[in-house]
Amino acid sequence: MKFSLVIPVAPERNAEILESIKNLDFPKSEFHVIIVKGLNPSKNRNKGTKKSIGEIIGFLDDDAVVDKNLLKNAEEFFKKHEEIDIVGGPQLTPLDDNWFAKISGYALSSKFGAWKMANRYDGKKSDLKADETMLTSANLFCRKKVMESIGFDPTLFPGEDPKFIADAQEKGFKVAYSPDLIIYHRRRADAKGLIKQIFNYGKFRPAKESFFKTLKRPFFLFPSIFLLYLIISLAFILIRPSITGNIVYISDLLNIKSNYFFLFWFMPLILYLILDFIFSINESLKNKNLPALFLLLLIFPLIHLSYGAGMIYGYIKRQNRVEQTF
Repeated sequence: MKFSLVIPVAPERNAEILESIKNLDFPKSEFHVIIVKGLNPSKNRNKGTKKSIGEIIGFLDDDAVVDKNLLKNAEEFFKKHEEIDIVGGPQLTPLDDNWFAKISGYALSSKFGAWKMANRYDGKKSDLKADETMLTSANLFCRKKVMESIGFDPTLFPGEDPKFIADAQEKGFKVAYSPDLIIYHRRRADAKGLIKQIFNYGKFRPAKESFFKTLKRPFFLFPSIFLLYLIISLAFILIRPSITGNIVYISDLLNIKSNYFFLFWFMPLILYLILDFIFSINESLKNKNLPALFLLLLIFPLIHLSYGAGMIYGYIKRQNRVEQTF
């Protein structure tokens, strides 16, 4: 058998992905589906792997919709690239998602919104030297020998899939990204859900790796640095209300020399707001949805600040654990 498809499902949920799996353009005798229910997705995937009989194990999320050519394209990829052990593809936004979900999908697929992680949400060119920033366990295929060597870390969720990819690469397995392996994955339906999702992504980065490893990829740290910058800026405003145009201190604004430091300090914020506006326009035009501009102006900062806050919380939580061990 060619494929074993492992789908972790929370106890209270149903696997809606099964409907689209029925429509796969691939011989039914060449794949089987393993549903594993439980509260821990990593444990579910590891348990499902033990029941697999396929040459290649595919990991999919329960609330996704698969493209009918998913397995056909995965088979062709592994035949063409025998040196590759793991390959994943994009999780695109379903066309029937609600308005907020679609627009958050625009933001997540933008370099400004998610930097390298944008590849996870938008089908771009193939990369035969991919890493954890490009792949997720919502759409991931690996040769069986990979799972015989490593597994998903049950102490992490979310964040178990980047660690899985990083662990695989440390073991010498080759990882790739293919835009032809397509699934459609629902986005969070409202701002509360998006904040929680992105906050959790940030929170588990410190649990996955040391600060010094993260330093090698500083783009993960930028949201936290930006959040701290905004907090300090707010303190400046409270201490010196004239810099926000308080009429009582309006004469100070005419004194360029006295406000030079504050003008310099707020330049990053001004630059950020300009970029926010430019990319919001770009994404709304690219997706032919001009009204999306107004929501994108808010969603981009929402993503950045939620991730930054989560990461700071993760470092505080990690430090507390270290202190408790002494």
